[in-house]
Amino acid sequence: MNYESSKYKRVNLEDRLIDFSINIIELIEKLPKSNIGLYLKDQLTRSSASPAFNYGEAQSAESSRDFIHKMKICLKELRETRIGLKYIFRGKFSVDSKLLEILLNESNELISIFVKSIQTAKKNMEK
Repeated sequence: MNYESSKYKRVNLEDRLIDFSINIIELIEKLPKSNIGLYLKDQLTRSSASPAFNYGEAQSAESSRDFIHKMKICLKELRETRIGLKYIFRGKFSVDSKLLEILLNESNELISIFVKSIQTAKKNMEK
């Protein structure tokens, strides 16, 4: 994927989450085949794909509480992904540093979106 021209789809959060996961996969393909490299690949593959799947479930939530619960799962997985990206950054692995920087920024933005969405949904439940 050409992340240079891709500024992530701002209109559709689902597409943005999918693009995020695909770009994570592109990044982690460059990790070494060592024990830690394989562990990070496995962990990041699962944690970065999970938010898109859970967001899809949240769109069909059976109640406000169910929606909030599923959104919290997305948030948890996004935070886990951000930590994995920090491991790669601090471990000085030979990966595309520009892509890594973009993904760290995107993880922060996505986390902010989910925090705000959860806060809004909680406020709306109180009304």
